[in-house]
Amino acid sequence: MPTRPIVVGVDGSEESLRAVEWAAREAHRHGAPLRLVSAPAVPPRMLASDPAPPGVAKVLGSVPRRALAEAITRAGEVAQDLLVDTDLLTGPPALMVTGSGCGALMLVVGARGAGGFAAMLLGSVSRYAAMHASCPVVVVREETGVVHREVVVGIRDPHDMTATLPFGFEEAALRGATLVAVYAGHFPAPAGGLGAGEAGHPADPSKVSAEAAHHLAEDLRSWREKYPNVPVRQDVVRGHPGRVLASYTARADLVVIGRRGGHDSGPAIGAVQHAVLNHAHGPVGIVPTGSGRS
Repeated sequence: MPTRPIVVGVDGSEESLRAVEWAAREAHRHGAPLRLVSAPAVPPRMLASDPAPPGVAKVLGSVPRRALAEAITRAGEVAQDLLVDTDLLTGPPALMVTGSGCGALMLVVGARGAGGFAAMLLGSVSRYAAMHASCPVVVVREETGVVHREVVVGIRDPHDMTATLPFGFEEAALRGATLVAVYAGHFPAPAGGLGAGEAGHPADPSKVSAEAAHHLAEDLRSWREKYPNVPVRQDVVRGHPGRVLASYTARADLVVIGRRGGHDSGPAIGAVQHAVLNHAHGPVGIVPTGSGRS
């Protein structure tokens, strides 16, 4: 069976070239082909007008071609002997790049901003891909090449685990890294919730934390057995899950979080995912439920 490709969207920006570097290394680890895709951004006024004059169309087409050529060079600099192909897409960039991930091992995109505080916000292609792609999406930000030997997986409920743990454990195994399973929440729990005390009174925070740690250990048991060579650590952290997981991005090779719903279910990315992506300092993987690797 042919190996599924790792697809990366490029537009010539430095952010997208960082994504190419990350994707090339990832393709090398997996022994997978690398597919570079690019789509020209058509000015809005031209979308509702007649087809562009030949000279304008030539200029628009030359931009993604140059971006693809530069991406091929950058990929070869970090991972030699990769099987690389390219595709020049036609249509709205966010839609076309996201659709190119259909059937891929993963889709890799760079995070883009407008400078200043706005630089913390995702670009339109990155955000759309994270919300809609049918495959796992990795958004690369501030790729430095520093190796931390940790892959972090955010765990909130069983739905997350069915998607994120297969992805996270495989990434950790390929990298020779420790898998860090993180459960974050506000302790003590609300009345009647996890660890609630008698008569609906909030429980002792230490009791709630211990109970969460116990459940997390049970959930990880089968995965430890499946990946016996992957060291595993579990962290139960008090705090907002988005802020907690965003903090891990500064000291992990990859932070993996889940996304509810499939690519046909509409925007399914929530507050936690937005917080992590908007404030990340490194690569973040978004795995839609049901897309875990087999």
